[in-house]
Amino acid sequence: MAQTSNEPLTPRESRVLELLRSGLSNKQIARAIAISEQTVKYHLKNIYGKLGAVGRTHAVALSGEWRPETAPAPAPRVEEQRARIEIAQSPLSFARRTRRIHAQREAVVDGDRRFTYAQFFDRCDRASAAWAALGVTRGDRIATVAPSTHAHIEQFFAVPQIGAVIVPIHAGLTADDFASLIRHCGAVIVCVSREYVELVESVRGQLGDVQHFVAFDEAPPAGWLDYETLLQQNDGTVPAVEIGENDLISINYTSGTTVQPRGAMLTHRNIWLNSVGSLLHWPMSAEDRYLWLMSLFHANGWGFVWTVTAAGATHVCTRHTSTAHLCDLTRREHVTMMCAGKTALIAMANVPESRRRQLPKNVRVLTAGASPNAATIERIEHRLGWEVTHAYGLTETSPFIAVRELSPADVNLPLAQRAHVKLRQGTELITSGEIRVMDEEGQEVPWDGATLGEIVVRGGIVMQGYYREPEASARAFAGGWFHTGDAAVMHPDGTVEIRDRFKDIIISGDELISTIEVEEALSRHPAVREAAVVGMPHAQLGESAHAFLVSQEEGGAQPGEDEMRSFAREQLAPFKVPSTFTWVANLPRTPTGKVRKHLLRGTE
Repeated sequence: MAQTSNEPLTPRESRVLELLRSGLSNKQIARAIAISEQTVKYHLKNIYGKLGAVGRTHAVALSGEWRPETAPAPAPRVEEQRARIEIAQSPLSFARRTRRIHAQREAVVDGDRRFTYAQFFDRCDRASAAWAALGVTRGDRIATVAPSTHAHIEQFFAVPQIGAVIVPIHAGLTADDFASLIRHCGAVIVCVSREYVELVESVRGQLGDVQHFVAFDEAPPAGWLDYETLLQQNDGTVPAVEIGENDLISINYTSGTTVQPRGAMLTHRNIWLNSVGSLLHWPMSAEDRYLWLMSLFHANGWGFVWTVTAAGATHVCTRHTSTAHLCDLTRREHVTMMCAGKTALIAMANVPESRRRQLPKNVRVLTAGASPNAATIERIEHRLGWEVTHAYGLTETSPFIAVRELSPADVNLPLAQRAHVKLRQGTELITSGEIRVMDEEGQEVPWDGATLGEIVVRGGIVMQGYYREPEASARAFAGGWFHTGDAAVMHPDGTVEIRDRFKDIIISGDELISTIEVEEALSRHPAVREAAVVGMPHAQLGESAHAFLVSQEEGGAQPGEDEMRSFAREQLAPFKVPSTFTWVANLPRTPTGKVRKHLLRGTE
């Protein structure tokens, strides 16, 4: 009989022993907890030394053929029991809860297809089993190119529950962009909806490392797998994989206006904290019906792919983004909540009266990204009877950092004043960590609503870094804070307000001009639907403001420069008034809706 020691098992050794007793081989254990078989054998040797066992059992274990009936059965230890109690902070825990208590509630509406949560999770499990059968293992990447459909939403559970990483790619990019990002992330499977199959197929020759191409919809081309067939071929047995809260769950590519997209690596814990914070500050219940106006590629649909599921609410999907279609879907499906960027908000604010009368009241809208103007918020709340909440975040922060919650005094303000108050980005979420505005010396600026600095943040919502870009990651994390690049002020009440991106601030003589402030002022003119302001070269001042304007209606009034300049003088300090004004049909945008100001400047 071997000698035993009094040294307790480590948590990892306890986990190995638990898996051994469940009947797994050394190879299966190695895969389940992401270690090598040699390391498994090392742990087995330690377990043998600590607990004792007959020599035959020891030899069998080291050979990789451990038999659970011969495994030692030590008395439970407190540390072992405590280790088993721990559950990773992961959005997969939302799925576990919703499976149990909301199984028969309507989970997803997608055209004429409707699924309960029981049906939805059965499909997720079958997809997980299919990916595992195709060879996907822990840490592998699965890329998606699709709109907000039920099949796409399923991947945000099917992929991570086998330890893999989902990489949602912007569907509005070019074929070459698809190829570049798919290669960069190293995806082993690419899932594509029918609208984009032809584009991906055209660059398939550039994607030699991709093992399988999967079509979400019917009739895939030769050499592609059919998603629905894969689900039918698998029984939904999900491989047992130990998920750690610091494991990657997604790689999300940023959408900068002047640089190549970077892959922000987000963890299970990042996403869990973001979703919990969203539910705390923008409550949602199982009675709510959420319209997928926000694309899933954009910071995982701002995390709401998991947040909606956590609440047991209903996902209302759509492939189409025309205002008429969205209005009809909102009415027909009794939508109560949605997220919308600036462009979508402007469109909804200008819905014809005939459609406005048909829309439900009291719909709650969360907006983030490019800041809306007060006139747009006022129109939506007055004309539609909806409530707009302003939040702030980035892809790199999972995404939400701050949310603008109204004080009792704010709630009672006249509508126009309340809309202006909502322009501030707000205060940090309970779960987001710490947000500050710092000057160039790394010191926090005064809370005076005037001193400009950069928004920095630290906490559990910050990404692990940029995928395969250590130098860019190091720059972003300088000084122990994540640097956003957003120029802002901090108000006495602790609310942060973005004044610009640092790269967009206009330096005119000795003055700094916030383009956001000027755009907001110009948007108050009744003929202006949207404004974009950039700095242009000026012989005496270095730079001066130049405004690009979009009229409220196609073919609508376009006041001359004198009228616009006079209007601007009523709103702004003289040095902030644009020197020139140009009316345009529309503004050039990135796929995420950000204005490409470098194109307006003529610098590209």
